[in-house]
Amino acid sequence: MTKKLKKGDRVSWNSHGGQAHGKVVRKATSPTQIKGHKVAASPDNPEFIVQTDEGKRAAHKPGALKKQG
Repeated sequence: MTKKLKKGDRVSWNSHGGQAHGKVVRKATSPTQIKGHKVAASPDNPEFIVQTDEGKRAAHKPGALKKQG
């Protein structure tokens, strides 16, 4: 399980192209959209919006993210 994440935290995650790195943009607790895809976030099932070092955004469950030291 991941430690508590907050805006600005550096994180890594597995992506289609391998390991990705970036930062937490915000915690989503209500449905939203990223790149035209629905993110079914809720207070009981939050997701984190992350941004890669290249500027691309994605949504991930907390367990998919690893906080970087």
